Amino acid sequence: MKSAPTSPPEKKLLLLCRHAKSSWEDGVLRDVDRPLNKRGQRDAPEMGKRLKQRGIHPDLIMTSAAVRARATAEIIADRLGYPLANVRVNPTQYAASVPVLLALLQAIEPQFATVMIVGHNPEFTDLANLLGGLGLANLPTCGIVALEFPVASWGRLAAGGGTLVFFDFPKNTGGTSNAP
Repeated sequence: MKSAPTSPPEKKLLLLCRHAKSSWEDGVLRDVDRPLNKRGQRDAPEMGKRLKQRGIHPDLIMTSAAVRARATAEIIADRLGYPLANVRVNPTQYAASVPVLLALLQAIEPQFATVMIVGHNPEFTDLANLLGGLGLANLPTCGIVALEFPVASWGRLAAGGGTLVFFDFPKNTGGTSNAP
């Protein structure tokens, strides 16, 4: 007997992660080539640990091609047991406008229920505010905004359609926050 095709989950969880703190030591490096500094190398595993403690297991991790964003994505993926070979490096995420980022999200395959994207400010703060109707002033380095959407398809993501699940960042020592 043939089983019926499975339908996509009726809700989506989006994790917007700003890359961890990067190094400015080498003034000759292009911006896209800047690596993580010591604080960034410390903060990224901590945020991966916090996601794991929350029981978050992304079905898809996408990252900007910038060295600091890729390193952040790979460190967090490693902490979560997500296969590094499955991290999608997306060159268009680097220096992308909010409309371009939204189009990238809307093109994600519907079978992915939980997606984390790693990228840059000010675009990620603006995207979080747009999608979640938030008033976030700044998404700190290695900060994560989690938004839930009551949709079966990423193509249905729209301004104000997300509900804040949590907002967390490395310097948030009092526990994770549920509010911006």
